Amino acid sequence: MSNDLIYFDHSATTPMHPEAIAAYAEAASQGPSNPSSLHAAGRAARGRIIAARDKLAAILRCDPAELVFTGGGTESDNAALYGAARAQRARDPKRTRIVTTAVEHHAVLHACEKLEEDGFELYVLPVDNAGRVSVDDADKAIGETTAVVSVMAANNEVGTLQPVGAIGRIARERGAVMHVDAVQAFGYETLDLREMPVDLLSLSAHKVNGPQGVGALFIRKGAPFEATQRGGSQERGRRAGTENVAGIAAFVRAAELAAEEREERRAHVRAMREALLDGLAEQLGADAFAVNGAEEESMRVPHILNVSFLGLSNETMLMNLDLAGVAASAGSACTAGSLQPSHVLTAMGLAEERCRSAIRFSFGLGNNIAEAEKTAKIIATIAKRLRNR
Repeated sequence: MSNDLIYFDHSATTPMHPEAIAAYAEAASQGPSNPSSLHAAGRAARGRIIAARDKLAAILRCDPAELVFTGGGTESDNAALYGAARAQRARDPKRTRIVTTAVEHHAVLHACEKLEEDGFELYVLPVDNAGRVSVDDADKAIGETTAVVSVMAANNEVGTLQPVGAIGRIARERGAVMHVDAVQAFGYETLDLREMPVDLLSLSAHKVNGPQGVGALFIRKGAPFEATQRGGSQERGRRAGTENVAGIAAFVRAAELAAEEREERRAHVRAMREALLDGLAEQLGADAFAVNGAEEESMRVPHILNVSFLGLSNETMLMNLDLAGVAASAGSACTAGSLQPSHVLTAMGLAEERCRSAIRFSFGLGNNIAEAEKTAKIIATIAKRLRNR
């Protein structure tokens, strides 16, 4: 990454923490590492996996046996939905309803649509103009035929937190499996799995300064689940395939640091967010932009800021920001190549102009106040130039 680049796209991926890189290098340098092998090298690799699992379980406050290492957040989401839905239907053929929200990541939404093609009934909960789902709506949607409920902890585009605890309690009362995509919340919100009414929870390493291609899935003991990846008996038969030993070591080191430094990191990214907003108000005027998502600090994660620059195309703005050395996004990195308006902002009921002018800034390791202030000035310069055309 160039030293001149202002990287405000941490929701897409984060730079690896130096200690995570060191953990990766240390594990990778130990030689051949297949944890399923019975010889000394295999046993050493298995020991590293066991140690990593124990550490991640301590952070999440769950049993180590309830954690499955995966290839990332998408695999964790897919495995949770397919595995729980099919297991639920096998136990009770009437359980065929999948309940989710209109603002989920496509790793969840597309998996739910696939389940619908396979004979499940899909019910998509609406959200309000802050991107938050109603507990009352969930209460009405979750019933005796519900197999799985999937609600994300924090939205990846606008940062809004969802009432997963209240919805999880409803799901538990009615025999439905509760899945939470916690990819954007992990590292910033406390996830205590001894207290949360959640059966399945998905994580991704590269959103907490770990490596890409590694994730985890929490599967509560006793929760209905069928393995979706076939092959060997790795991960207690729940996820076939040789574990990524070095990647897992780096993931868990990054997770440890995120947990240890949570309050400092929250304060750091909150300062970035406030500095950028203050700078935009000063440079552009408060009526030239609109913030998308929940206003209350307690209702959103601190590291995501979604702003519509009214009257300006987000595609044009992003191109100009890139030329000026600022990396931001129009929304989910998985759909950034699409010219379609964000499905999240559309579900929030925002006007098309506001959707098509929205930019997501997301903050993290390596950012500073000077970058936020400079970015506000760059945006003002770009906006003035574009509006004077």
